Amino acid sequence: MIEFHLNRVLQNVYLKCETGKIIGLLGRNGSGKSCLMRTIIGELRPKNSTIQLDGVSYLDGKRKPEDILYLPQFNFIPGAFRLKRVFRDFNLDLSSFIQAFPDFEKYASSKIKSLSSGERRIVEIYTMLKAETKFCMLDEPFSMAMPLHIDTIKKLIVQEKKKKGILLTDHMYKHIIEICDEIYVIKDGTIYLTTSVDDIEKLGYIRSRPGIVSPEGTRSHV
Repeated sequence: MIEFHLNRVLQNVYLKCETGKIIGLLGRNGSGKSCLMRTIIGELRPKNSTIQLDGVSYLDGKRKPEDILYLPQFNFIPGAFRLKRVFRDFNLDLSSFIQAFPDFEKYASSKIKSLSSGERRIVEIYTMLKAETKFCMLDEPFSMAMPLHIDTIKKLIVQEKKKKGILLTDHMYKHIIEICDEIYVIKDGTIYLTTSVDDIEKLGYIRSRPGIVSPEGTRSHV
């Protein structure tokens, strides 16, 4: 006998992202963060959902790169491509990338497959952030990066929000709390907009602790 159980991953979900803001999305493994992003980009087609961009509803799976780009959790740039071609295809300046990440100068003419998974991730994060698009979604951008690179990525995210809306999720939540203007938490299929670290603690995503201190020296609020 084969038994099959179907669970509704997301319900009563509302999320808003706009130019000039970084929106964080937190939740435990399997809570539906990636499913929500894949729904927004059009990879998943739920029965009842509405995706709007500048007031226009998208009822099919078509999303234009100039409207929205999505960084999945896995490496997606073909290994046979050379770094120069990747930046040419995205219409980006390779020298600006090397200026931000000097370690990559030696890879300027190399194929992507010669980079480590973490290095490939840096290239993919940068291209998604810097490409001409109205919105950018980043799924786990910090997880495979070295601490030194994480600091640079965070600075790039903050810089790019001036030109686009950014939605990101990562289990390294302290980075999310530090740079995001608003943070949503998914719990039991429902999404909650939080206003402080206390809210995130009450929703059970992080344990209560003496205090998470922001750069200004006060307890962080979102």
